[in-house]
Amino acid sequence: MTILISFLCGLCVYILLRVVLTAFYIVRPNERAVITSFGRAQRLPDNAPGKPELPPLSDEEHERYNYPAVQVVRPGGPYFKWPWQSVHKVNVSTQAVDLVWDPSKTQSTIEAVTKDNLTTGVNGQIRFRVSESNLYAYLFGVASPLEHVMGYFVSILRERIAVFADPKG
Repeated sequence: MTILISFLCGLCVYILLRVVLTAFYIVRPNERAVITSFGRAQRLPDNAPGKPELPPLSDEEHERYNYPAVQVVRPGGPYFKWPWQSVHKVNVSTQAVDLVWDPSKTQSTIEAVTKDNLTTGVNGQIRFRVSESNLYAYLFGVASPLEHVMGYFVSILRERIAVFADPKG
């Protein structure tokens, strides 16, 4: 009987410590956090003042880019969360990444072909910052947001280089 009581007391202490130690979190000054309960982010109503306005897009694009506004936890703390909630923190400070960064291959320059069929190499950095008003799209809309942004930027860069021709002919 004492073994059963000891086991139950130990189990209660373990659960209590496990819940108490993981229930508090802190959001640093360069971070913003989104809380999810059972995997669903806490959303703001459609008429909330923090919801971003969509740019002029077609009807199909409105459906694709219409993400809900989520409740954002500002820097500070300690904050409390229940055991069934998860905290997703995002660094919102300005970051820089090499233009040639690609997780699938190693390269020193990005090659692009100009209008007069010359191959040129491009190297540089991209500075970016995560928009606090679009955290839902950043966290839950794309599997790897940095790869997505880099791929989009490189495709636009190659498109701009493709129409470039030597002015001297």
